[in-house]
Amino acid sequence: MKDKKIIIAIDGHSSTGKSTVAKQLAKALKYIYVDTGAMYRAVALYAMRQGFINESEFNQEELEKNLSSINIKFEINAKTGLAEVLLNGENVENEIRTLRVSKHVSKIAAVSSVRKKLVEQQQRMGQDKGIVMDGRDIGTVVFPNAELKLFMTATAKDRAERRFLELTEKGENVSYEDVLMNVVNRDHIDSTRKDSPLRKAGDAIKIDNSNLTLEQQFDQIFLLAETTIKNS
Repeated sequence: MKDKKIIIAIDGHSSTGKSTVAKQLAKALKYIYVDTGAMYRAVALYAMRQGFINESEFNQEELEKNLSSINIKFEINAKTGLAEVLLNGENVENEIRTLRVSKHVSKIAAVSSVRKKLVEQQQRMGQDKGIVMDGRDIGTVVFPNAELKLFMTATAKDRAERRFLELTEKGENVSYEDVLMNVVNRDHIDSTRKDSPLRKAGDAIKIDNSNLTLEQQFDQIFLLAETTIKNS
């Protein structure tokens, strides 16, 4: 009998490798992967380009007025087989991963009207199940009835070191101190915002990957997914 398809919700702090393991898992299970963080990053990039947000100001009202002008889609890269983000038809996959976008994304994600627009879109994506979705509120808000919920965490130091290495390997000129500050600031904003704050769902399984290799982490999560699918 063919396995029943499930929804896998992966939440957690920034730079815990949620997207990496979610992509691996979706590929192994032949599920659809959705990176919700990329959707908020795309909105942040739009706001930056329109001059709605910068280092010192955030014109939330103007952003909210222009939400209907933002169209976010995912497109499969034929070479990598992975989904990439399109903002109003433009591939912005690389640009949304920069530190300058990271500095604004938590403020953008704290706007209720932005969350409402994107959550509705995310829920439509999961109607047929067979999906792996990662973010901050997937198991608590987007899919509270997901069959498997994971909550990923690691120390701020470990996360900043990983993020710093990732950015410098891409050629970005950043300092470790700036990256660490960004990680800490995002944790604070994500955890204290009024609308859908970052928190572990009561039935989520906590994965602390501070001392796990990528292979160990994947093996642990893949086993959880296989067991859940089998028992669902």
